[in-house]
Amino acid sequence: MGICIVIPAFNAAATIVNVVAETRALGHPILVVDDGSTDGTAERLAALDVRVLRHAVNRGKGAALRTGFSWALENGCSAVITIDSDGQHDPTAIPLLLATALERRVDILIASRSTQFGEMAGLRNSWNRFGVWCVRKKTGFEITDSQSGFRYYSARLLSGIELTANGYELEMEVLMKAWRGGFTIGSLPIAARVADGRSTSHFRPVRDTWNICMTFLKYL
Repeated sequence: MGICIVIPAFNAAATIVNVVAETRALGHPILVVDDGSTDGTAERLAALDVRVLRHAVNRGKGAALRTGFSWALENGCSAVITIDSDGQHDPTAIPLLLATALERRVDILIASRSTQFGEMAGLRNSWNRFGVWCVRKKTGFEITDSQSGFRYYSARLLSGIELTANGYELEMEVLMKAWRGGFTIGSLPIAARVADGRSTSHFRPVRDTWNICMTFLKYL
């Protein structure tokens, strides 16, 4: 099947149609994982004829990503690109992310927002800087953004590690398990359309930052 685009979504009715429409124009298969939305997110997509998998209840971004990864592997995808449903990221950058990942032959390529960290508020700003420092210091990976949800993943990686996290900490779990498994990781500067998506994000600054930190320490 080649690559597919996985979009985890929770109560994203206000943004999901534009994100999917822009992404769909690129010609790649798309899977939206509706993580128990109660605002009609999935229903908004009916006219776009896009594949949607639904969780009966909200289980968390990590659980939605794991559902998407499983579907991609079951359907023979060679790679997955993830992009958030809130309109933060620029879908037109997907071809650049894909081409760079294939050229560098990496298993994970992160679309880095590092030039925009100063536009993020509070713990988001501090954790993104500190998280990058911690990951680079421990693993040696030359990454500049550890939490961006806009990423390329090879099927080799996704089939070679077991992921268990349900929340935002999954994106740290996958980096640490990739490092422990001998996979390769890189980053590529790609500016987000909105650096700090506080108005649309479901990220809980204190609880989710704590879970991410604990995940980093767990897999040291």
